[in-house]
Amino acid sequence: MKKPNIHDEKCKCEDEECLCPVQGIIDVVGKKWAICIVNHLGQTKSLRYNEIKNQIGVISPKTLSDTLKVLEREGLIKRDVYPETPPRVEYSLTKAGNDLKIALLPLLQWLQKH
Repeated sequence: MKKPNIHDEKCKCEDEECLCPVQGIIDVVGKKWAICIVNHLGQTKSLRYNEIKNQIGVISPKTLSDTLKVLEREGLIKRDVYPETPPRVEYSLTKAGNDLKIALLPLLQWLQKH
């Protein structure tokens, strides 16, 4: 996952509790289905595209495909292609993706309370 630039030119914060660096990851996980995908992949070793689509249910194929590409590009998921006929592709969380899932748990607990 790309590390946020702590010294962002737009950030004028001078305190140590500046949350501006969080903006980069918020852009990624703030996408409509990103957290759902990370959650589903975090519940199992790996899933194929149709398994993810079936578990989420209401996501369009284009949205799922685009979100998987973003999560892979950011280093949160890994895409494994197996040279079989027909080709088999499986998605799984990387260490960074698993760390993100763990970091999101307190947020989910907060949401359940409010």
